[in-house]
Amino acid sequence: MAAFGHTFPFYTGPKPTFPMDSTLAVIITIFLTALLTFIIILPGIRGKTRLFWLLRVVTSLFIGAVVLAVNFSSEWSVGQISANTTYKAFSSQRIHAHVGLQVGLGGVNITLTGTPVRQLNETINYNEEFTWHLGQNYEEAYTRALGKGLPDPVLYLAEKFTPQSPCGLHHSYRLAGHYASAMLWVAFLCWLLTNVMLSMPVLVYGGHMLLATGVFQLLALLLFSSATSLIPPCPLRLGTAELHMHRGPAFWITLATGLLCVLLGLAMAVAHRLQPHRLKAFFNQSAQEDPMLEWSPEEGGLLNPRYRSTAEASPERQDIALSEACSEICCEEECPGEPDCAL
Repeated sequence: MAAFGHTFPFYTGPKPTFPMDSTLAVIITIFLTALLTFIIILPGIRGKTRLFWLLRVVTSLFIGAVVLAVNFSSEWSVGQISANTTYKAFSSQRIHAHVGLQVGLGGVNITLTGTPVRQLNETINYNEEFTWHLGQNYEEAYTRALGKGLPDPVLYLAEKFTPQSPCGLHHSYRLAGHYASAMLWVAFLCWLLTNVMLSMPVLVYGGHMLLATGVFQLLALLLFSSATSLIPPCPLRLGTAELHMHRGPAFWITLATGLLCVLLGLAMAVAHRLQPHRLKAFFNQSAQEDPMLEWSPEEGGLLNPRYRSTAEASPERQDIALSEACSEICCEEECPGEPDCAL
């Protein structure tokens, strides 16, 4: 075996691992690039508007990045243990390793890391993914894993999520992930509409869409929790240790972001009722841009608000002007020869 670098000649070497999921890395890179672009143009904004603008941009990009990233995250339900377990099937050799299980909306991710990494003249460091979303067949992925000869702990956990397993984990988690992912996509669409409406003089509708963004995130959590809470007890034993599942970081960050969106949406609705001028000033839509125009939210549509002039908005001034004109006409009819009659 020394001629092959202490590896088996019939199996490929260990695959290079990326420190995080490639999809999440792309999403984070896109939003960080957008944030960096906005920061570059920040010095061109004057006064207090600069701080308000930066706060709006950072908050909006954070919400959008979270809604999109958690949809592809594999850490909705997680579990990890250290176990002394068998390494290969039909073998009595045992290893001591950390075993991790992450369940996302689209599949399962299983990690196996030896402590130490080098045991039994091998490098024990596995990170395997089994997906069921977008028409992918989980059972075929499990069959390929059997053909590759993956370690016994990885195959044992992957077998628990197969459709034929009596635990019923596959049906429950797949159904929960399907509906939760759909709600998150609707939340992402509401976030896009929020940014469009907040850039227009329809701030109250932007607040409503921000509230809807939070509601759909909370609804995704409710659907995921409801479906997974109905799963019957299914022990996951590795050696003498038992693996227990609990809510992962993706679940809690979605909960925090959803509550944040709900609170901000309610705050905008209250501010629109009590302090509409301050709300417009925060979004740089104050009346200083054109003092002759006054926006009437009751008369406008969703995307077509009606603007009217100040003279039209104050009918008392028109009544006074009409009454003065009528008095002048009456005086001219009664005293046609007196030029000071109107006075």
